[in-house]
Amino acid sequence: MSRTDGVDARASRPFQVDLRGVVDLLSRHIYSSPQVFLRELMQNGRDAVVARRQHAVEPIAGGGGIWITPADGEGAEFVFRDDGIGLTLADVGELLATVGRSSKRDLFDLPRTDYLGQFGIGLLSCFMVADRIVIRSRSAAGGPGVEWIGATDGTYTARELDEHETAALAIGTEVRLVPLAGMSELLSSASVVALATRFGEFLDLPVRIALPRGGEETINRDAVFLQSNAEPTAELVAYGAELLGATPFDAIPLVVPGTATRGVAFVLPYAPPPGSRQSTRVYLGRMLLGERIDELLPDWAFFVRAVIDTEGLQPTASREQLVENESLEYTRSELGAALRRWILQKALAEPHRLAEFVAIHHVALKSLVVHDDELAGVLARWLSVETSAGPMTLDAVMQRSAHVRYAETVDEFRQVAAFGDRSSPIVNGGYIYDSEIVRRLPDIVAGVTVERVTVLGELDNLDSPPMADRPLAHTLEERAAEALRQVSCDVDVRGFEPADLPALAVADPDALRSIGRAAAQETAPPLWGSVLGRVDKAAAAHRGAQASGRLRLCLNWNNPLVRTLAATNDDAVFSRSIQLVYVQALLAGHRPLQAADRRMLTSALSDLVHLSVGLPGYPSQESDPS
Repeated sequence: MSRTDGVDARASRPFQVDLRGVVDLLSRHIYSSPQVFLRELMQNGRDAVVARRQHAVEPIAGGGGIWITPADGEGAEFVFRDDGIGLTLADVGELLATVGRSSKRDLFDLPRTDYLGQFGIGLLSCFMVADRIVIRSRSAAGGPGVEWIGATDGTYTARELDEHETAALAIGTEVRLVPLAGMSELLSSASVVALATRFGEFLDLPVRIALPRGGEETINRDAVFLQSNAEPTAELVAYGAELLGATPFDAIPLVVPGTATRGVAFVLPYAPPPGSRQSTRVYLGRMLLGERIDELLPDWAFFVRAVIDTEGLQPTASREQLVENESLEYTRSELGAALRRWILQKALAEPHRLAEFVAIHHVALKSLVVHDDELAGVLARWLSVETSAGPMTLDAVMQRSAHVRYAETVDEFRQVAAFGDRSSPIVNGGYIYDSEIVRRLPDIVAGVTVERVTVLGELDNLDSPPMADRPLAHTLEERAAEALRQVSCDVDVRGFEPADLPALAVADPDALRSIGRAAAQETAPPLWGSVLGRVDKAAAAHRGAQASGRLRLCLNWNNPLVRTLAATNDDAVFSRSIQLVYVQALLAGHRPLQAADRRMLTSALSDLVHLSVGLPGYPSQESDPS
């Protein structure tokens, strides 16, 4: 046997736990705020009362309750009392061991089912606001009362109360705290009333708070969100308005018996901000767990704000979130099913209300149509989309034609909408979910087909000039391309409607990317501008001799101005006019003008003005593209 200085080196020794370090761990890494000490005490008090209701031989007078005396004034004590099942000396003897055991189990997200385990965590949370805790308790099982006094240095005392002390103590548990420096305001009446209301206003036992000027305030109110009425009551609507800041569009009952989860989902009367997520106010045994729990409802359900109470879902160590496990996944699925049933019921029984709902929450519902096969057939027809004939529902689009045509991006849509066939509206698929929904239409609606349109494809479908006019049109293309050579633009002459539109500046995706790189190159630092230039050259080399990647000016042979320019013999007037038509087409197509475009516009305007008044020396040699 090895010994050092007379001490057995192999002898087992208990760990020395620094309670201050444990409290620091709780306050910095588990609990979000010292405020939770009151929530933990209220949770412990509620559980003790429930335990007494279930196990005590005699019922509690009045059903049990909680009494709180805030610490108002210098040196005042905070007192928390319940008339629950109470503690015996054996229970008190286990407290420190229970604190460690329940803490570890909570840190690993295991259930806290025993009363002592929950009491231990509540005890530790009190050390965030006080460095000394006095607990006096009398068990409903009989026997003498007990007193436990603990400090943050890890020391404690425990003793049985004598006969007179026990007789003066009511059955239940009393916790006394003297606030730490800086914590007095947190334990004062104003803070305690606000926190107790926030955490426990819906508890099924009264919570009474002593007021500094005498009397007491009971913070409880009915949990109206647990009502099982088929139609929302006035009280429930009023609660929903309090929660949302506006009268809810509707209230959807939520019931999941498998996890003892009940509540209500309030349908927002307004569209939530872009990027916002659904959130749920969750109560655990009617005690507030969190006001914005974001993993309980499905991701697509951001058109509702739910309030639920659960007994079967498991909280994390901080008791401010839910543990992601099979129970939570099952509950999330069941809640999503309840929301889908509500939509289906509205479609069958109140289609006008469904139309109002869709108008408010079209983005959320588009997400639902994309991801939910069951609801896609019901909702898709009601959704609104932008088309070349104006805003329409998909049902109206399909009534016009069973062959639905759509553009993949907003930019492509803007280009093809300018000259597309008005009798067959083109859908703008560039907004969120619209392309996915249109592509799903053949699976949703029988007999419907879809086609993606492209700029170059639609341009190729435009009418060529009449055979007799083609020589003149071909000459117009060559002359216009020469006038625009400084801006790298191809020219086509086609006939399209409306006739008052002289030209279109169209670009395929490659051309749009090239234009974007050129615009960035103008404003980028030299090094980055050089990189962009090389990228553009590499892209051009990859495309080779193909026209793709260049802007294309489509001149409208049906337009009188274009026909006039085709017959114009004055090269100076022709080139400046074509340049202005080009710039006009860019602006009409929402294209930003690049440096070369701006220089050409200034030069063309200047030369045309001087030509119109007959001044000598114009057009200037340097501005003449030829």
